[in-house]
Amino acid sequence: MENFENKDNDIFVELAKVKSEPVPIKIEENEKEDREEKGKLVASDEGEGTLTVDVYDDGDDIVVQSTVAGVDDDNLEINITTESVTVKGTRKQEKKVEEKNYFYQELFWGTFSRSIILPQEVDPDHSTANLSKGVLTIRMPKLNRSKAKKLKVKAAD
Repeated sequence: MENFENKDNDIFVELAKVKSEPVPIKIEENEKEDREEKGKLVASDEGEGTLTVDVYDDGDDIVVQSTVAGVDDDNLEINITTESVTVKGTRKQEKKVEEKNYFYQELFWGTFSRSIILPQEVDPDHSTANLSKGVLTIRMPKLNRSKAKKLKVKAAD
């Protein structure tokens, strides 16, 4: 039988060593310059922000919800296929504030998009979108491909 008294071979001691020793993360200078400006974190020039979403099954529909506060409905574009939904838009900043006057700058202004692969096929033609109190709700009826359709046979003359 092994001797578990030997602390040099104890897995928990080894794990504790790993957890207690910080590992520095090196950021390349060009990446650092993209993300830092005067001590503030800023978005890199990737161009678009992404939306956070909730996607859930509501019986007959697949529902996608996202907060899009400050976005006019004219600045939203929704594209739905049977397998996916894409939301694109623009949040415009009403008042321009000089950089030096900011204490915090965390809001995202500009274009954003999000594409979601749906867990089940939906009917794009009967889908609806509603914007209320800054929350976008997209309801997409599920397609039931396994549902049989009866056809009536007509006699040819």
